[in-house]
Amino acid sequence: MTEPTASTPALKDSTRQRLDLASPRAIAGLVRLELLARGVVEGFLIGLHRSPNRGFSAEFAENRPYNQGDDLRFLDWKVYARSDRLFTKQFEEETNLRAYMLLDVSKSMAWVSDRDRYPTKIEYARLLAASLSLLLVRQGDATGLIAFDQAIRAHLAPRATRAHWRRLITHLERLGAGGRTGAAPALKDVAGRLQRRGLVILISDLLVDPETTRTALRFLRHRGHEVLIFHVMDRGELELPAAGEAVFFDPETGEELGTNSAALRRAYRDAVEHAIEGWRREAMRFGAEYAFLTTDTPLGLALGRCLRKRARLG
Repeated sequence: MTEPTASTPALKDSTRQRLDLASPRAIAGLVRLELLARGVVEGFLIGLHRSPNRGFSAEFAENRPYNQGDDLRFLDWKVYARSDRLFTKQFEEETNLRAYMLLDVSKSMAWVSDRDRYPTKIEYARLLAASLSLLLVRQGDATGLIAFDQAIRAHLAPRATRAHWRRLITHLERLGAGGRTGAAPALKDVAGRLQRRGLVILISDLLVDPETTRTALRFLRHRGHEVLIFHVMDRGELELPAAGEAVFFDPETGEELGTNSAALRRAYRDAVEHAIEGWRREAMRFGAEYAFLTTDTPLGLALGRCLRKRARLG
């Protein structure tokens, strides 16, 4: 049976643009998560193939340019790292990389500031995880999933088959947001399961205890694993509204705080910027890669970051 792609009629009739560049709110719920992720990945790979050639070395001229539908296991990642273009290398051996997607499903991930403009953080994160995992599986990398709040809520061991990816999608579709956040147990669990060098992708709003989480991430890097952090936030979290009196509610603890938001706006903005910069600085310090995403960021940007990290693994 032919697998559905971005040219599936439901997608073609609903959107005229590449899904990897589309507004996440516009495409969220457009079709089933499986078909949507396929459309995002296909659009992204087509975009790479058509991108301008930058700094391509003549020593790789014998490699054939990637065509839609080619087996991703035979891509030459070293060429991609140099040129930002995809080329197929005949007879390249499968890398057998093991990757884990760590997805935050705590209650704060269900929050959205404007339902008409943005998806919830968990909706965005699920689509991101589905698209990233398909990108990895299509190139022959074994990819697994761990969903967590203060405890591990779902676990799927890494495999590199399309049937496995569809099982991963089923897990993602069932996941809702609830409970308080605690990333450290999930990170420690992954460290125990990855016995050889692998890739760990953390997708979270990072409303976690910074020190315990960073300690666990440093331990993964110490064990030789590559770490990619996607910090997902709603635009409404970046700045307080310009209202007068307001009540602020913590969805994970149920606590409320009444205050004058105008007086706090500058302090809040500074605190958010400090937190984001702190995560970026600490990730660089222990050799991880950090990417900040708001829920209106097209998925293609995140896929590009993942592909660059994957290229460095050889």
